[in-house]
Amino acid sequence: MSVGINRYQADLKDLSFVLEQFGFSGIAGQGPFAGWGPDEAQAVLKETYRFAREVLGPLNASGDREGCKLVDGQVVTPKGFKDAWTKLYEAGFKSVSVSPDHGGQGAPQMLYVLVEELLSGANPAFNMYPGLSWGAAELIAECGTEAQRKRYTEKMLNGTWGGTMCLTEPHAGSDVGSAKSKAIKQADGTYAISGTKIFISGGDHDLAKNIIHLVLARVENAPAGTKGLSLFIVPKLKVNADGSEGAPNDVSVASIEHKMGINGSATCVLNFGENGNCRGELVGTVENLGMSHMFKMMNGARIAVGLQGLATASTAYLNALSYAKDRKQGANFKFFKDPSKPRVAILEHPDVRRMLLEMKAVVEGTRALVVKLAAHRDQVLLYQGKDDEKAAYHQGQVDLLTPLVKAYGSEESFRLCAQAIQVYGGAGFLKDWPVEQYTRDAKIYSIYEGTTHIQSMDLVGRKLGQNGGANFQAFMSDVSAFVEKHRAHPTLGKAIESLGTASEALMQVAMAMLGWSQSDKVALVPLNANRTLMMFSQLAVGWLLLDAAVKAGEKAAALPKGHADLPFYEGKQASALWYARNVVPQVESASKLALAEDESPVQISDAAFASVDA
Repeated sequence: MSVGINRYQADLKDLSFVLEQFGFSGIAGQGPFAGWGPDEAQAVLKETYRFAREVLGPLNASGDREGCKLVDGQVVTPKGFKDAWTKLYEAGFKSVSVSPDHGGQGAPQMLYVLVEELLSGANPAFNMYPGLSWGAAELIAECGTEAQRKRYTEKMLNGTWGGTMCLTEPHAGSDVGSAKSKAIKQADGTYAISGTKIFISGGDHDLAKNIIHLVLARVENAPAGTKGLSLFIVPKLKVNADGSEGAPNDVSVASIEHKMGINGSATCVLNFGENGNCRGELVGTVENLGMSHMFKMMNGARIAVGLQGLATASTAYLNALSYAKDRKQGANFKFFKDPSKPRVAILEHPDVRRMLLEMKAVVEGTRALVVKLAAHRDQVLLYQGKDDEKAAYHQGQVDLLTPLVKAYGSEESFRLCAQAIQVYGGAGFLKDWPVEQYTRDAKIYSIYEGTTHIQSMDLVGRKLGQNGGANFQAFMSDVSAFVEKHRAHPTLGKAIESLGTASEALMQVAMAMLGWSQSDKVALVPLNANRTLMMFSQLAVGWLLLDAAVKAGEKAAALPKGHADLPFYEGKQASALWYARNVVPQVESASKLALAEDESPVQISDAAFASVDA
């Protein structure tokens, strides 16, 4: 199979703007980010975009069509992937935010997430392999022993070895606590690992010399449920004392899944210890901490999935925009009854413009949400050990925004990609154009690393009440402060006022959630969890878009008439106004629906759903 052409597009100007919006220049150059500044960031983004278009983009469609193959028990990735893996690590893109202690460049997370957007947008299936390796290495670096950090971390971060996370089992999807994989302690301190894990992204591949699996398993006599799970480092090839690769570790690939999308990513069924010779080592030194350890990787993975959604939606939007500029069909709407008028680009048709402006607004708002979270993570590092109160505030915002980034980014990605197909019309349904693949790829984002409902229950069951509700209250206070400061804005004031109304509506639902959880109406909590998460996300995105519009207006006012940047700033204001007028009011509407306390989904009998025999 030949490698195709690049279809990936990104708007580097918007990536640069969002860095400025959230104060990158004030974070870079300080503390752990001392070696970074705006000029270095721009150089990295420009070079990453070049790599994404020249190396990863051309492999996206060909990798999708070729897929992965299982040959003699080993996964073979699509043509070009191995070469791209080598070039990726040689160029240093995966080490941008890695600590210098592990051979990295120590950049702020704000820059890292935009680098990841470019890599993932060009080829999400490929970028999953190094992304999972990075996450597994970070977990070992944070939770492992010093010996484990020395043995595994650097090789996983420089691409010598890959990495995975192994949670799901055939009988237990999201019910991780029912895992049956076993770990029996041996005389030498290692553990004999046995069990089967499914849906393991990058579970096997030919890109790296070894793959380090992080496996949840239960030791003998451990408590039931998630409290009795421990996390183990289980290499594909055993690792010798000197760090070299040894014999196979009795980890076999039973099959690879045949999927709707991300076909270049090997999703494997892995068997551990079929021959009784699989050995793993406990992460750290204490058993039964598996879920707390794994959540460190899972939270990072959830942010990465929201980022995947943003990246795919962004290139879908930009491709649809390019098509709309070139495709001529129909006369201008003012003359739609006059067949003598010339055909115009479909960009002139109002409904196409509506779809494109919606895509633009949601993409830019989601990007702002992702970078806002990353900015909070950077501030945590800056304030740790210096100002505990500020560090706690920023960490609280990271925790609060994580389910929003994951769920909103993934749900909106699939919807916007489908809308991109609509812009193309029939052409978009063809494999000749990239939006067909984007849509198939995007569907998984709302499922893996915790479905949208899991994110929603995390939000309403944990995050809204976390730290006594202080994290949520701090977010709402930040929104209120913005509204008070800018409610008299000459062009955005009315739109900003709508944020205040939406904030009150969300607060009402949050209080209702608390009441329901403590009454016989507890079913209303899961029934309205998804709705609450979307309300929260829409409020957050509306706020960040309007914040961007305020800043864009200030930038535009300082420019002379006819300046080349003026259309960009006009676009930022248009995105914010459209979203404030068309989406933010939905928060109040959704609040009314939630407070109506409809319980019909749990009141209907099973038999009443349908009379069709099974």
